[in-house]
Amino acid sequence: MNNDTNIWALVLAAGEGSRLRGLTTTACGVAVPKQFCSLRGGSSLLQEALQRARAVARPERICSIVAAQHGTWWAGALDALPEHNVIVQPENRGTAHGILLPLLHIAARDPHATVVLLPADHHVRDEAVLAGSLRRAAGLAAADPNTMILLGIEPDAPDTELGYILPQELAGEEVPAVLQFIEKPAPSSARALLRGGALWNAFIIAASVRAFLALYQERIGDTLNRMREAVRVDRERTRRPLATTELYRALETLDFSRHVLEGRTQNLRVLRVPECGWTDLGTPQRVAATLQAMPTPPNLGDDWEGPGTGLSLAAQHWRLSVARSGASQGVMA
Repeated sequence: MNNDTNIWALVLAAGEGSRLRGLTTTACGVAVPKQFCSLRGGSSLLQEALQRARAVARPERICSIVAAQHGTWWAGALDALPEHNVIVQPENRGTAHGILLPLLHIAARDPHATVVLLPADHHVRDEAVLAGSLRRAAGLAAADPNTMILLGIEPDAPDTELGYILPQELAGEEVPAVLQFIEKPAPSSARALLRGGALWNAFIIAASVRAFLALYQERIGDTLNRMREAVRVDRERTRRPLATTELYRALETLDFSRHVLEGRTQNLRVLRVPECGWTDLGTPQRVAATLQAMPTPPNLGDDWEGPGTGLSLAAQHWRLSVARSGASQGVMA
């Protein structure tokens, strides 16, 4: 673990997971947000992300952003975090605001913080490889507070459902500049990107909190100033986020990549992460491909929704596959 007391980890766990809704809805009709599901039983994706965060930050400097409407799910899952490290977003107004709100809370506590953003919907086969890259990225960002370090995963195959980072390759440069972002390319383009040295965009970013906020100031400065004031009021006057709740009602929905990061590549650098079996679990197709690539089949017993475990995506995938197979046979009969 990095011993620098200014290294923070921010686990992003406020998403709705709408693209995975068909897979994360139980047979009883209960929709479980994907970050509170497990891949094959056991720890949820959120709990795995929190464990990932411990590779780079001390426990007291691990924060998570969650959604107020998901309280049923995160209330117990985040017991290990200090209460003030759980930042509750009153409504969903896109990832731009979902990242800005916790950044302002961290900045209020530690203006010199270096923050590592970690999404809570990833699966990693070799966590040790990713952990080494997380620590390296945090160290690089701490050494240069004006630079943002993105983690780019070495692809093991062309994939049309993922985003890519094309580095500006220079001989001997560990963290080259970002030349271009490419989202979900066509198959032929994905193959060409791999030949050109492109990396999968894991949406894992390390940067000083000042660098993050400077980017927001440049793109949505008025919103930044209003949210900074709301956070100040809520921290000083009440334990209930009344000012933040009021502000959120007036916010438009903004995406971090599109509305904050896009077109601002001058301060972005990419750190190449060796192939480590990383994937996001954003779609049913990606869940199916991840399960298929695993060397052993999951346990699909009756206790897959047992106490203390996240809803198993593997069991859900199996249940829906059986249902589709039965329906297909019924039609043919």
